[in-house]
Amino acid sequence: MMAASFEVVSHSPDETIALGRALGALLHAGDVLVLTGDLGAGKTQLAKGAAAGMGVRDDVTSPTFTIEMVHDGADMPLYHFDLYRLDDPGQLEDVGLYDALGSDGPCLIEWGERFVDEIGPERVDVVLTRLDDQVGEGVEPPRRIRVEAHDARGEELVRALGARWDNVS
Repeated sequence: MMAASFEVVSHSPDETIALGRALGALLHAGDVLVLTGDLGAGKTQLAKGAAAGMGVRDDVTSPTFTIEMVHDGADMPLYHFDLYRLDDPGQLEDVGLYDALGSDGPCLIEWGERFVDEIGPERVDVVLTRLDDQVGEGVEPPRRIRVEAHDARGEELVRALGARWDNVS
């Protein structure tokens, strides 16, 4: 089976937020997104957009020190994790990740790529890559954003995002 994927180049934080907003509007309870990318790649901007697309009114920042934030959306909560400071899979239970997976809202997990075995295959990977080689010094580089499904629900989500983005852009 060929996994569904979608790729776009974002030329600004606003475009990254807009993509996140389109994605957030499509999320269902139990959806899991693993956001991967170097520091400054745009993971939190994408999370801000996804939260806005779900009707979250909170100011969404990366929960680097709290590890988990729960935001109330219009129809369901958003579970936002930042696993940057974790280095052992045993810590995932302590931070509440397993309680949030498959629960009453979607999970956005920044820096979750180190724990994909524990998170499981029912997820969508969102990989953000800074394209530093495409601009001069002092100019904010574009980002390549690749969204890749690993299960049937993820494929449905990726296809819907691609169709929605084609209509927006």
